[in-house]
Amino acid sequence: MAAGSTVHRFEIALADVDRGVYADLDLRTARHPSETVPFLLARTLAYCLEHAEGIAFSHGLSTTDEPALWIKDAHGDVKVWIEVGMPAPERLHKASKSAGRVVVYAHRGVELALRQYEGQRIHKAEAIRIVALDPAFLAGLEGALERRARWEVSVHDGHLHVVTGTRSFSTELVEHRL
Repeated sequence: MAAGSTVHRFEIALADVDRGVYADLDLRTARHPSETVPFLLARTLAYCLEHAEGIAFSHGLSTTDEPALWIKDAHGDVKVWIEVGMPAPERLHKASKSAGRVVVYAHRGVELALRQYEGQRIHKAEAIRIVALDPAFLAGLEGALERRARWEVSVHDGHLHVVTGTRSFSTELVEHRL
């Protein structure tokens, strides 16, 4: 963990009805001083929305050749490359060549980034999923964020619901393709 990082603990009851994934998660997530809270929240939600055997946070912002998260198989090969934010076209090109599947969780500016990708050489661009997380949804979650959080996260019919304490937040998961 980098010096000055803030550790957040998330105890999450996950019910992803759309994928048939149900799990109790206990995540300790370090937020680097240069990382925004919406990025931290998007990273944590990406973990939930992609949860599968072998999922892990990478070394984070300090390692530029790794995604925010990945899913590796038993041999250590990257099956799924999971980015948060809007990575450069070159990064997506590299990711798509090194992993079976690439998904991006955008927490702001998705329309601008999609225009940036137009005409760029990106390996298997049509297969890359971009999931837009509503900035207003993330802002609401940010207002309820505590260093030790208990969340109930559910996904049903493309809608994401998060309950924390007595507060509830909901958003549609909007997908884009390159």
